[in-house]
Amino acid sequence: MFKYVKKLEYPVNVQRKDLKMAKLLLTQYGGPNGEWAAAMRYLNQRFTMPDERGKALLTDIGTEEMAHVEMIAAMVDQLIQGASVEELEAAGLTPHYVEYDHALFPMDVEGVPFTSAYIEATGDYLADLLSDMAAEQRARVTYENLINVTKDPDLLGPLSFLRQREIVHYTRFKELKEYYEEKYGKKKKNMER
Repeated sequence: MFKYVKKLEYPVNVQRKDLKMAKLLLTQYGGPNGEWAAAMRYLNQRFTMPDERGKALLTDIGTEEMAHVEMIAAMVDQLIQGASVEELEAAGLTPHYVEYDHALFPMDVEGVPFTSAYIEATGDYLADLLSDMAAEQRARVTYENLINVTKDPDLLGPLSFLRQREIVHYTRFKELKEYYEEKYGKKKKNMER
């Protein structure tokens, strides 16, 4: 089902060290609205979709989210390359350094580790799609906020790309939700009675 292509979906080539930005980007790596959570959410929810169309869409988007995890990881890695312990400490990354050195670990900007509680699933495909649309909107807003706090063109390109993909994913989930409301709406209403 999966095929690994040995290149990033969008090139990441950060030239300047910026540990504070690396810390901020961690939220899109392992935070509640980040790429890791989205990938796990969609790849998990695909099994409760009522048909192959829904399963395929959630598989496609969940797989793409894994590519986004890789992009965020590459940005964070490039932003902290060669950082001294003192630089990490000045950026508020001492707890990260003590636990993981320069290695990546899925967590949010406050250092809260990724948890499976971020993976939302109800078993109700319409509820899950609404949740997915909201997740894409939250991720879009986070990318916009990250874009607002940097002027580095090496970051602005990938962040803008990722922001745009959130919009595309939102639109695809919305289309699928509307399709299901049209196709199964009457059946779903009868079940509620």
